[in-house]
Amino acid sequence: MSKIPGYCLLIFALFVSVAGGQAQTFSVLYNLGTHTGDPEAPYEPGVVAQGRDGNLYSTTTNGGSTVCTDGCGTVFKITPAGELTVLHEFDDAQGQYPFSGVSLGTDGDFYGTTVLGGASHVGTVFKITPNGDFTVLHTFSGADGSEPYAPPIQATDGNFYGTTSQGGVNGSGTVYKITPAGKFTSLYSFDDKTVEYYPMGLVQAKDGNFYGTDRFGGDGQVFRVTPAGEFTSLYSFDETHGADPCGSLIQGWDGNFYGTTQQGGPEGYGVVYKITSSGVLTVLHYFASQDGTNPYAGLVQASDGNLYGVTSGGLTGLGTIFRISPEGTFSVDHNFDGTDGANPYAILSQHTDGILYGDTVDGGTGQCNGGCGTFYSLNVGMKPFVSLVPISGSVGKSVGILGQGFKGTASVSFNGTPAKFKAASDTYMIATVPSGATTGFVTVTTPKGKLTSNKKFRVIK
Repeated sequence: MSKIPGYCLLIFALFVSVAGGQAQTFSVLYNLGTHTGDPEAPYEPGVVAQGRDGNLYSTTTNGGSTVCTDGCGTVFKITPAGELTVLHEFDDAQGQYPFSGVSLGTDGDFYGTTVLGGASHVGTVFKITPNGDFTVLHTFSGADGSEPYAPPIQATDGNFYGTTSQGGVNGSGTVYKITPAGKFTSLYSFDDKTVEYYPMGLVQAKDGNFYGTDRFGGDGQVFRVTPAGEFTSLYSFDETHGADPCGSLIQGWDGNFYGTTQQGGPEGYGVVYKITSSGVLTVLHYFASQDGTNPYAGLVQASDGNLYGVTSGGLTGLGTIFRISPEGTFSVDHNFDGTDGANPYAILSQHTDGILYGDTVDGGTGQCNGGCGTFYSLNVGMKPFVSLVPISGSVGKSVGILGQGFKGTASVSFNGTPAKFKAASDTYMIATVPSGATTGFVTVTTPKGKLTSNKKFRVIK
C-alpha cells in the first residue's frame, strides 16, 4: 500500500546497554497494518497522549477502511501492553489525514486536526472521547486557515490554541483559538513576505504566551504570540545554526525552550537547540550520519531531566532514538533495524509508568510495502510518577492527576500542603488546590509508595 508524503499484536524485546551502563528495554508493542482497517503510517508531529484510563491515544495518516485510497487515517487507542483499538476512521466530510496526533483536554476528551477534508477540503479541528464519540468542531475554509498539522493545545484560559500551515489573509498560515464547544477565532496570519511561512505546533509558556516555529520563509524561525494575537519573531535560522524546524518547541524545567531542526548544521543533518524567551539561541548538538539525521519530531523532557527525541539515519540508516541533557551531553539509545520499525517521525511521549512510547512510519511486519510502521516502547529505568492536567491554577481549582496505583491513596499534597482528593479510578484522580499552596511538585502517597509529579504545579495568585 502507498502512503502520502510527510512534511516534516506482536510483542518482542531487545536488550542493550547505554551510556553509563544503564540497562534499557526496547519493545515492539504492535505492528501497524497487521489487520484490515488497522492504523498505518503515523507521521510528525503525531502526538501521543495518555488518557485518564492509562491508555495511549494518537492518530495515523493512513489506515482504516473508508473511501480514501489506503484509508483517510484513524484515531487509535493502545494499552501499554500493546492491545490496539481503532476508535475512529476518517472520511472526506470529517477530515482526511490527521497528522496531528491528539492532545488531552481537562474534560478527558482528545483534540486534534486533519490536514485535508471538510467542506472546503482544507482541514478540520475535531474532538473525540475515549469511547470513540467523534465531533467536528471546526471546518477550515482557507480564509481562516488551511492544512493544520499540529493538534491544538489547551491553555490556562480553558480554550485551545493552534496553527494552520497555510491559508489565512496571506495564505501562509495562521494562529487560531477555539473553545471546547467549537467557537473559532483567527488570531494571526503569517506573511511569507516577512519571512513567516508554514507554522507548526505551539507550547504555552509560564509567562502565558505561546511559542512556536515556522518552517519556511528563509530557513525558518522561532516566534512568540500572545493570547490576543500579538506576534514577535525571536530568532531566524541561518543554516549554520539549523534550518527547517519541523518539530514543536517544549519549555524545559529551566524555563528555556528546546527543539530540533530537520536540516542545517555542518553536515546539513539538523541540530538540537536551546533558546531563551528573549531569543538567544544555543546549538546543543549537530547531527552527523552515525548518530542520526534530519529529526522531524520535537523533543520530550522526561522525568530524569534529559531530553529524548528521534531521527532518521543513524548506523542502520533507518532511524534512532536519542537522549541529550540540557547541557548537551548526547547519546543514541536505539538504532532501528526495519523489523522493529523505521523512520520514526512522531514525537516521543513518556507515560506515567516512566516508559517512553512512540511510533514509526515504516518498518515492522504490517501488510504495506516496506511495512506500515510500529508502535514501540523504550524503558530506560525511569520510575513511575504522576502527571497533572492542567499544570497551573488558583486555590480551589480542580486538578486532574494521571498515574497508576491510586486505589487506597492516603494523601495528596501540593508542595507539601495537604489537599482534598478523590480517586476516580486506579489511573485517575481529582484534587483541589488547597489554601496556602505554593508553586512546586505534587505528591501522591499510594499503598505502594509516593509518586511525584514530573512538573511543578504553578499556583496562580
